Amino acid sequence: MLTWTIHLEGGPKRVNHAAVAIGARIFSFGGYCNGEDYETTRPMDVHVLNTVTLRWTLLSPPTEKEASTTPYQRYGHTAVEYEGMAYVWGGRNDSKGACKILFRFNGATLSWDKPEVTGPIPEARDGHSACIINDRMYIFAGYEEFTDRFSNDVSYLDLKTFEWVPLRVLGKPARWRDFHTTTAIGTTMYVFGGRCDVGGDQFTNKEIYCNRIMSFDTLTNTWTRLTSPNAPSGRRSHSAFEYKGQIYIFGGYNGVREVHYNDLHCLDPVTLQWKKLNAPGDYPSPRRRQCACVVGSKVYLFGGTGPGDKTQSTGQPDADLIDRSDLFVLDFEPSLKTLASLVIIKHNLDRECLPHDLRWELAAMSTDNTISRLHTTNG
Repeated sequence: MLTWTIHLEGGPKRVNHAAVAIGARIFSFGGYCNGEDYETTRPMDVHVLNTVTLRWTLLSPPTEKEASTTPYQRYGHTAVEYEGMAYVWGGRNDSKGACKILFRFNGATLSWDKPEVTGPIPEARDGHSACIINDRMYIFAGYEEFTDRFSNDVSYLDLKTFEWVPLRVLGKPARWRDFHTTTAIGTTMYVFGGRCDVGGDQFTNKEIYCNRIMSFDTLTNTWTRLTSPNAPSGRRSHSAFEYKGQIYIFGGYNGVREVHYNDLHCLDPVTLQWKKLNAPGDYPSPRRRQCACVVGSKVYLFGGTGPGDKTQSTGQPDADLIDRSDLFVLDFEPSLKTLASLVIIKHNLDRECLPHDLRWELAAMSTDNTISRLHTTNG
């Protein structure tokens, strides 16, 4: 039974970051929190979650030699995993602006490089989406800095040849938008949510939040508008993830309604039926701009920002939002051992008679984090 099993505090307090899972570790790239300097240029920080120990570490900053191949700190970027590497693209900060340089992070050596690319590079942007299909990183939409407009174009980067290819699409394209999600299943991209504008590609501050699903067939480069009953409310800055061929949506924000969400929905892409899920356990508060990564049968959700009260979904001015440093685990297939451990933790039962390994696991599941520094020897 789908269950929220773990809630820990003390992780990285990050908003609008990007993250990928590589093996049993989750790498979280960049982002900011309230009160930090958005204008000073500094190297992107990398936080690492060990999903076995549930402990966070912060990688050491790059050496002077490594600085030229390390991205600057930013928000609104994307990160995807491919063959043990994380590819980071796009995003912006308030001094450097938006970026269109491709950066690659090696999950084994914990080092950065900048692959040389060919072809027409998409305009620098933030709030776009990225996904991997058949050795290609597909980029969709976002807000372009140079043209000062919303985008609805599709490009891909061939990760074998590192050639950028802009696509001429068929069908009626998805609306211009940013801070949506794109989920890849097979050779199809499924786009949900995001912030649209009544001005189309122009920003007029009159927002539209659409809850229609759009699919993009990467074999034919064709857009299709899908009819899906019982769809969740339109939103932006939510999380989307895939598990066993189903698409899951969590959280987000609707600026017209001024509502933060902490609901969980599932879409079957075959039947196009939505279902709202009520998973038991200690669940996250309403929020936006968080990250969620799937490792095995578990989803690790962390960070973001939202109103303080879990039961309060009505949005407030950004100054009143609370940036989160928490970690939640959503388990699709919790074992009997996990469920029994939750009972022990909830009722604070005596653990002295338990085997050492089980006591260690109980401690990991219930002890808040203190971020440690991980020193590297690269460079």
